[in-house]
Amino acid sequence: MQVILMPTSEHAVNLVAYIISEKLREKPHLVIGLATGRTMIPLYKRLIEMHKNDGLDFSLAVTFNLDEYIGIPPDHPGSYHYYMYNNFFKHINIDPRNINIPNGCAIDIQTECKRYEEKIKDFGGIDLQILSIGESGHIGFNEPLSSMFSRTREKSLSPVTIEQNKHLFPNPEEMPKRAITMGVGTILEAEQCVVLVTGKHKSDIVAKAVEGPFTAMISATALQLHKNCTVVVDEEAGEKLTQKEYYKWIFENEPEWSKYRELLRRNILI
Repeated sequence: MQVILMPTSEHAVNLVAYIISEKLREKPHLVIGLATGRTMIPLYKRLIEMHKNDGLDFSLAVTFNLDEYIGIPPDHPGSYHYYMYNNFFKHINIDPRNINIPNGCAIDIQTECKRYEEKIKDFGGIDLQILSIGESGHIGFNEPLSSMFSRTREKSLSPVTIEQNKHLFPNPEEMPKRAITMGVGTILEAEQCVVLVTGKHKSDIVAKAVEGPFTAMISATALQLHKNCTVVVDEEAGEKLTQKEYYKWIFENEPEWSKYRELLRRNILI
């Protein structure tokens, strides 16, 4: 795991957007795992700008979303189908046939989970998985005590997650209590993971996820074991990390980050 601290949330978002754009230009058929939530909205906005202004091409890309609520239709304003199409997909040139989001209204949820898992395998696995970390420490909807070997499955949501997300529904009482989510094991099989976390309210959980002990109580700690995981945080989200100077040294000195240091120096990451 590498941790990159950026001065502001805008810098952090733009760095992750540049990482995605570089991977997509290297491999037009990139298989991308996508996340939702408030943290992702400015990232998708930046990628839309890069598509419109810089010709970033999504026409051959394949996407798999991490999760979807169970029991609400795709056109419900609280669904992740609705979120993804309105915040991202309808603004870029992605082929709708290459968009994959779990079907939370499937008659047989267990069969849907198995189908989703098999489709990821059919595409050769996920090349680049984009993540954030929930306030309960979850990645996807892998709530506390999720197995680190878990696959795509039905999962009950924690009270913390329900409280955090219910305001995103027109009627908060409509928020489902269960969801389909990629498993921790599924996520860890991605070739590369990039985690974006911003805001002071995430500082406690970021410190636990990055520097705390590996535990099923915080599924994000599993990313410590990933072979190629980069966590990008702003100063506020990273304020409780104990090794900040070391993380800054990595960004300032490691060759792999030289092109991004130049972008930062030229104020292109703002």
